Amino acid sequence: MARLHQPLTAPLSLTLAAAMAIDSDSLPRMLKWCAGVACLRGGASLHARAVKGGFEASTSTANSLVSFYVRCGMIDSAWRVFQSMGTTKDSVSWNAMLHGFLSGGAAREEGLALFTAARAAGSELNLSNLVLALQACWKLGATLEALVIHGLVVRNGASSHLPIQNSLLCSYAKSRDMGSAQQMFDEIPHRDMISWSALIGGYAQCGEPEAGLRWFQEMVSSRSAEPDGVTLVNVLQACSCLEDAEPGEMIHAHAIRRGFQHDVFLGNSLISMYSKCLALGSARRAFAEVHRKNVVSWNSLLSGLVHGELHSEALSLFDSMRRAGFAEDEVTLVSLLHTCRSHQHGVRCRSIHSVATRRGFESNMVVVNTILDAYCKCGLVGLASRLFGAMNDRNLISWSTMMMGFSDSGQPDEAVSLFGDMMLADVRPNSVILLSILQACSALVEIKLLRSIHGVAFRNGLTGELAVGTALLDAYAKCGEIESSSKVFSGLPEKNVVSWSAMIAALGVNGRPRETLALFREMEFRGVKPNEVTVLSLLSACSHGGMVEEGLSCFGDVFSRYSLSPSPEHYSCLVDMLARAGDVGGAWKVIEELPVGLTVGAAAWGSLLSACRSHGHWELGERALSRVVELEQSEASGYLLASNMYAMGGEKRASARMRMMVKERGLRVAPGFSSVSLDRRLHRFVAGDDSHPRSVEIRSTVGHLHLCMRASSDEKAVD
Repeated sequence: MARLHQPLTAPLSLTLAAAMAIDSDSLPRMLKWCAGVACLRGGASLHARAVKGGFEASTSTANSLVSFYVRCGMIDSAWRVFQSMGTTKDSVSWNAMLHGFLSGGAAREEGLALFTAARAAGSELNLSNLVLALQACWKLGATLEALVIHGLVVRNGASSHLPIQNSLLCSYAKSRDMGSAQQMFDEIPHRDMISWSALIGGYAQCGEPEAGLRWFQEMVSSRSAEPDGVTLVNVLQACSCLEDAEPGEMIHAHAIRRGFQHDVFLGNSLISMYSKCLALGSARRAFAEVHRKNVVSWNSLLSGLVHGELHSEALSLFDSMRRAGFAEDEVTLVSLLHTCRSHQHGVRCRSIHSVATRRGFESNMVVVNTILDAYCKCGLVGLASRLFGAMNDRNLISWSTMMMGFSDSGQPDEAVSLFGDMMLADVRPNSVILLSILQACSALVEIKLLRSIHGVAFRNGLTGELAVGTALLDAYAKCGEIESSSKVFSGLPEKNVVSWSAMIAALGVNGRPRETLALFREMEFRGVKPNEVTVLSLLSACSHGGMVEEGLSCFGDVFSRYSLSPSPEHYSCLVDMLARAGDVGGAWKVIEELPVGLTVGAAAWGSLLSACRSHGHWELGERALSRVVELEQSEASGYLLASNMYAMGGEKRASARMRMMVKERGLRVAPGFSSVSLDRRLHRFVAGDDSHPRSVEIRSTVGHLHLCMRASSDEKAVD
C-alpha cells in the first residue's frame, strides 16, 4: 500500500481492486486511481464490493463513486448513484454531478435544470461549475438563466474571478447584448486574451465590425495581450462583414509574423475573408498556403469563386477537389447549385440532385431549397414541382421559391393554386411569400384575387412593410385600379425613392401623365431625391402622353440638378417620345449626338423605324432598318416594319423582298395573342391555334358572335 501513489496500468488496477481489502477510507483513493487509468471494470468491481460491504450509503463513498463515473464518462451510472443518495447529498455530491452534466456538452439542458435544483437545495456551488453553467447558458441561448447566475455570482462575491468574468462576457456577447458585454469588459481590471477575443468576436457577430476592429487596434497598441489564433479569426470575421480586404491583409501579415500561417482554422478564415471581399487573387494565394487542407478550405474558395461569378473556374476547382480525394458536403453542393442556376445547366443540376440523394442530404432544408431554386432557374419547373411535392418538411423559403418558379415560367395560375394550398396548410405567409404571389396576381390581372391577397397581407400585419406596400400598388396599377394604387401609396407609413418611383410609374402606365408630373413635384418637395428609375418612369409617361416639351424639360433639368447620369435606356425613351410625336429629325439628332461610349438599343431604332413608316421618311427609315437588323438578327419585327413602310410608299418589290428575307433566314414571327383570366387560370388565345381543350366551343361561340354582329350591321343598313 505504501507504493500505491505511483501510476498504475489498467490491468494492474483491476487486479489490485479485486485482491485488496477495502473500507470507506481506502475506497475513494482506489476509485481515483481507477479513474486515472480509465479502468472502468476495476471501478465497477470496487462499487460492487462497496455494496457487499455495506458502506455504499456513506456520503463520502457515494461521492467518490459519482466522481469516478463522471470522470469515466458514465453519466447514467453517476446519476443512479446520485439519485440513490436521497437526503445525504452534500455540496460535493451536487458539484460532482453538475460537472458531469455541464462538461460533457450533450446534456447541458439537464445540467442547467440540476443547477437550479442545487441552488434550491442550498448547495454551495464551486467556481468551476459556475463557469460551466454560464458556458451552457450562451451555448443554449438561455439569456434569463445567465442573468440569474450573474446575480448569484455577485451575491457570492465571486465576480472578481477572471474565468467567471470572461464567461459572463462571452454569455452577453453570444446573446448579442453588446451593451452588457461592453460593461462587463470595462469592469475587468486584468484582461487576458479570452476577454479581448470575446469582445471583438461579439462585435463582429452582432453586425458592428467597425467596433470590433477598433478594439483590436486598442488591444495591439496597449500591448495588454498578444492576439492568438482565435482572436485573429474574430477580427477576420469583422473584415468579412465590412467586405474590406485591406485590414484583412494586415491581419494576414500579423498572423505570419506570429507563426500562425500553418494553422488550418486561421487559413480557412483568411480564404473566406478574401472571398467575401472579392479579393479572389489573395484568396487563391491563401488557399495555396494551407498545407493540410480540409473540406472547409475547398468550400471557402469555391463559394468565393461563385460569389465572384467565376463559374467555370468554380467547376474546375470542384474537379480538383475530387481528384484530391475530398468528398463534397452540403456546402459544396449549394455552391455548385448556384453555378448551375447562373449558367442554366439543367443536366448538371439533376446530377447534383442525385449526389444529394445518395449522400443523404435531402433532409437538409438549405440543400433542398437550393435544388428547387436551381431547377426553376434552369426552366425545369416540372422537376421542381415533383421535388416540392415529395418534401416531408417545407419552410417559407420552399413555398416562396416554388411560387416564384411558377410565376417566372408563365404559370401564375399554378402559383396562386400553391398559395391556396399553403393557406390550407395553416402556414403563415411572410413578406417574401406575398411578393411572390403578387407577381402572379399582376400576370393574371384578376382584381378579386388581388384584393384577397391584400386582405391576407392586412390580417398578417404586412401592409405597413415598404416592399409589400410597393408591390401592392404596382399590382393594382397593372390591373388598371389606379385609385387603389393611390390608396395603398397614401397608407404607407414610410416612403422611399422606390415607392415614389413605383407610384409615378403606375400613373404613367395608366395614362395620367399630368398627375405623374404633379406627383414628381410633390416627391421633390418632400425632399426625396429621385434616381434613374424615377426619371425613366417620368420620360415614359411623357412619351405615352404626348407631352414632348415637358419630357424634354424633365430630361435636361432633373439630370443636372441631381447629378444623375443618363443611361442608354433614358436616351431610348427620349427617342421613342420624339418619334411618337412625329419629330423624326429630332429623334435622329438625339441618336447622332449621343455621348461617347453610349449606344441605344434595338427598341429605340425600332421606334424610329416605325415613325419613319408613319411619316414617310423612307431614307431615314432604311438607315434605321440597317441598325435594327444588325442589333436583332434573329428577330422578324424589324423586317416586317420595313415591309410595311415600303408598302405604304408604293414600293411593292422592296416590301416583298423584306418578307422574303424573313422566310429565307428562317426567322420566326412572334404571333400576337390575347388572354383571359377565368377561375384563377390564364387562358391564352393565338390566331389559328387549336391547342385549347375547348377550342371547338370557342370557335362555335365566335362564329355565333360574328353572325350576331353581321345581323346587327344589316339592321342598321336597312334603317
